[in-house]
Amino acid sequence: MIDHLSVQVRDVPTSAVFYDAVLAPLGGRRLLEFPNVVGYGRDRPVFWLGPTAPPGEARELHLAFTADDRTAVKAFHDAAVNAGAEVLHAPRVWPEYHPTYFAAFVRDPDGNNVEAVCHAPE
Repeated sequence: MIDHLSVQVRDVPTSAVFYDAVLAPLGGRRLLEFPNVVGYGRDRPVFWLGPTAPPGEARELHLAFTADDRTAVKAFHDAAVNAGAEVLHAPRVWPEYHPTYFAAFVRDPDGNNVEAVCHAPE
């Protein structure tokens, strides 16, 4: 249903370094780059970073990226830790969502809750 999503960030280059690292294990990569705007995806840009325009504090956003397998979720987590991200939840099964929901949650440089999730069984 969603074609693409754009997130406004305080510092596009800093956020781009973070997302370069955490999206790589999920098969995502930087596909397009314009002055102060970056687009990520596998074969076309579906996730964009752009600068904040309005003044004031941004509200926390939750982003969940699909991982092909549990190894990719763990690699996402490790890449986030290596990038200095705050870990909200280490990789584990979340049976309250469904029996094979395997996910990790971290904070990006702007304080957003970023998740990698695999729905497949182990």
